[in-house]
This record gives sequence, structure tokens and C-alpha cells, in this order.
Amino acid sequence: MRDSFGRNINYLRVSLTDRCNLRCRYCMPEEGINPKLDHEDIITLEETYELIKSFVNLGIDKIRFTGGEPLVRKGVLDLIYKVSKLEGIKDIAMTTNGLLLKDMAKSLKEAGLNRVNISLDTLDEYKYYNITRGGKLSRVLEGIEEALKVGLWPIKINTVLIGGFNDDEVVDLVNLTKKGIDIRFIELMPIGQAVDFAQEKFVSNDKVLGLVQSLKPVDKEDPSSPANYYALPNATGKVGLINPISCKFCNSCNRVRLTSTGKLKLCLHSNREIDLKKPLRDGKDLDKIVMEAIFTKEEKHRLEEEEYINRNMNQIGG
Repeated sequence: MRDSFGRNINYLRVSLTDRCNLRCRYCMPEEGINPKLDHEDIITLEETYELIKSFVNLGIDKIRFTGGEPLVRKGVLDLIYKVSKLEGIKDIAMTTNGLLLKDMAKSLKEAGLNRVNISLDTLDEYKYYNITRGGKLSRVLEGIEEALKVGLWPIKINTVLIGGFNDDEVVDLVNLTKKGIDIRFIELMPIGQAVDFAQEKFVSNDKVLGLVQSLKPVDKEDPSSPANYYALPNATGKVGLINPISCKFCNSCNRVRLTSTGKLKLCLHSNREIDLKKPLRDGKDLDKIVMEAIFTKEEKHRLEEEEYINRNMNQIGG
């Protein structure tokens, strides 16, 4: 499935909920979601499956479940199992904060999930509690160990680099790659609630290379990956640097997003959304609607021109 710029779109990120069991300072307000969505506004997991099936029919072969926090959505295991049985699916992944992973890792693996990315910005218990407004780091670390044990592999840790908060932990985080875990540093993005926070706390990923000069470039396994990868000598894990502002990767973008309200986002950094919920409930030809939408995918974002979106990341799906 190609867009008007010849990019092969084969990757769908599916937000299962905008709810989360954390309140990270750069992601959502302290009081949580306000106003909360009505039950009718959220597409059911059965509808989510029907939409995913349409995308897979058109050539999507990689699915990532996101949130909010996807593991708070009841029925997620059944959905993963059904999606894993679709012909053409090559990879099913999930991005999670890891709080519920210890109890669910084995069931997720058995349902058909291949791997997990874990959002983790610090290895310090107090700082984790502070940035998440109440999270418990030990639960996340136990979840990582359980995921390793059951074979949710490779594990990638997504770390948002925040000036004055975790930029003093870069070396410790990079050293996780010696355990075979990949770590990806993501530049703080000006999205929704986080615009002012991002502008104040932004740190370029160049700082990582300055602090750990033993990192050497390695080839990407996936050319469409937004990360540039590096590795320590003799480490089995890799360090990825994702620089959405200082180094755009729009030319190789292969992804689109489905929100929990049934909206198709063709570009993370665009306010434009295409409703799929109503056509789905009206029995319209979804394949035709999706194909036509894909052909209107934006060529590039305009973050460098300070064109920021209004919605918070938990409402979009990471």
C-alpha cells in the first residue's frame, strides 16, 4: 500500500485507550483526562479488530498496540490473539509503561505478542515517582525481567531525554545494552500539553554521543526505523537515537495511526484526522476509504516551523 510519495505503508499503530495508570508530566495533565470520553466515543475491540483486518487486507503487516496504557484495556489478550491469526501479519508489538507487565507477560506471549517497548525515563526510584506522578519503578523493572523470561524479545526501552532530569543518567541507561536490552533516546516532542515543557527541557540526542564516546554507529535492521543506531563494544543491545526535530525521517515514514476513537492519523504531527468509526458502523467499504486516505498522507511534518498539534500523546497513541 503506497502513498502519493511512493512510500510503502505497512505499519499500523493502534491506540486501545486514552486512559493511563500514570500521569507523566510531558504526556497528560495531573488530573488525568478531562473531559473523559463517553463509552460511545470509544470504538469497541470488535470494531478495532474489523479496522485492523481492513488494513491488513491492504498490506499492513506490522501492528503495534499503544495507549494511553494498552494493558488497562479489558479484552486486550483476545484482540491480540485474533490479530495474530490474520494472514499476512508478520509482527505484533506493544508499547507499555510496564506497570502491569509482570502479571501479564506470559499471557501476552501466549496470545501472540512478539515483543514490547517499555517507556522508562529514569532508573532512579524517586525521579520515576516524580515524573510519572506516582509510579513505582520496581514494578516496571520486575515487568522487564518477566518479559525477558517469557521471550517477549527484543525488549526496547524508550527514554525521553529531559534536560535537568535524566540527562545525568545517560551512561547508566546506555549500560543496559550490556544485558541485551535496546535503549532508544527520544527527543522531547512539543505535543499538546507538553509544548511549553518540551521547549524548556529540550535536549538534543547529540548529548548522548558526547557523553558516551565509545558508542559506534551500526547498520539499521529496518531501513524505515526512525532511529539511528549505535553500540558499545561487545554489547549485544543497541542504542537508538530518535531525533524528530533535529533530524527528520519523513522520507522513509511507513506508518499510520488509529486512535481509540476510530480516527486515522496519517502523520503524528498533524492535526488532521479521518473518521473511520462512522463508515465502519454504517457498513461502508472500509478498504476503499482507507486506500483513498493513505494517498493523502502528508509528505512531512513542520515541527521546525513550530506547527504543533493540539492533542496530548495519550489521546493519539505513541
